[in-house]
Amino acid sequence: MPALSAAGTRVLLIDDDEALGALLTEFLGQFGFRVRAVARPEEGLRLLAAEPPDILVLDVMLPGMDGFTVCRRVRQRSAVPIVMLTARGSVTDRVVGLELGADDYLPKPFEPRELVARMQAVLRRGHAALPGPEDCVRVGPLEISWSARSVRVAGRSLSLTTAEFALLGLLVKNRGRVLSRDRILDEARGAEAEAFDRSIDVLVSRLRQKLGDDARRPVFIRTVRGAGYAFIGGDGG
Repeated sequence: MPALSAAGTRVLLIDDDEALGALLTEFLGQFGFRVRAVARPEEGLRLLAAEPPDILVLDVMLPGMDGFTVCRRVRQRSAVPIVMLTARGSVTDRVVGLELGADDYLPKPFEPRELVARMQAVLRRGHAALPGPEDCVRVGPLEISWSARSVRVAGRSLSLTTAEFALLGLLVKNRGRVLSRDRILDEARGAEAEAFDRSIDVLVSRLRQKLGDDARRPVFIRTVRGAGYAFIGGDGG
């Protein structure tokens, strides 16, 4: 799949390593990204509200307020795509970031070109052609408008992240079919993402929570033990 043009894409980088911030600002600029780099999380949150970016690159280790707290606060008011950077790199840290609503993660140290690939993948999922043929789909109490990127359940509007919306689109498109974690990883999160099974489980869990779906008595997403997940969309069971 070709890389998405980044020309004019606004990036907010929150990282207290100012040397890295300067390097990434210059490097990402070569790909058309317009980067605003800040070292303090409070300043980043103010900028996020005043000048919403197209994507947020967020370090975990920050002074005064860690990246997990920042991610949680961002998700309370915005669905902006988030790529988290973590020097610790443990699976637990990455799972926590995903549970809080991050779209992807990248362990430090990393090659700047890999960050570009992750950012392009996240943005591409946000711009990808979504299931048709009809723009608006209703499945039981679930209503989806692909072009407007809006989702409602029983009249209640949901705020989904890029990864959550891509996952929902993939499941609805394949309604009734069991999708393996590997396929979901490739199609909903992108082949650029590092694979570990729990990342998909966390993403499904986040989507279920927003849909109000109970994994033990699912209305929308059924777990098929040892195989993956299937969208049953209002059929129950």
